[in-house]
Amino acid sequence: MDIQIITSVVAGLLLTVAVVGTIVPVLPGSLLAIGTLLAWGWILGSPAAWWCAGIGMALALAGWSASTVLTGRNLQQQKIPRGSITLGVVLAVVGMFLIPVLGLFIGFAVGLVLGEFRRRKDFPAALRASGSALKAMGVGVLVEFGCAALAASVWMIGVITHFATR
Repeated sequence: MDIQIITSVVAGLLLTVAVVGTIVPVLPGSLLAIGTLLAWGWILGSPAAWWCAGIGMALALAGWSASTVLTGRNLQQQKIPRGSITLGVVLAVVGMFLIPVLGLFIGFAVGLVLGEFRRRKDFPAALRASGSALKAMGVGVLVEFGCAALAASVWMIGVITHFATR
């Protein structure tokens, strides 16, 4: 079998893992998509492969950045301190081991609410601030997922174009 065909099949599998990884936090997401597209473009080396790899990497990077910015900006707007975020991250890791797949999200949410309740001494206010931050995180995950899926679609266009013009 041709190395370009094998590379494209492996890249397709890795991009599938990357797209799923934007939602399932145990798997690598946008970073895997960027690395896969770079390697695929480099190995195939055609103009179509490089163009599609470049566009796909830009999309994946934009989604990754948007996810981080959306969540970070909302955490700052809600004035949620690092202590609450740290507690959320610690309980997210614990939750990941206790409840497969969903434990990370549940642990983070519980940790964020507990951290905010400890700080504010007002449970409804802690719930509002944490809920807003979690909504922003959800929107960020959706944006990252959409951009990773678009990057994979651009890659598919590159595969078709590369092999049709070969």
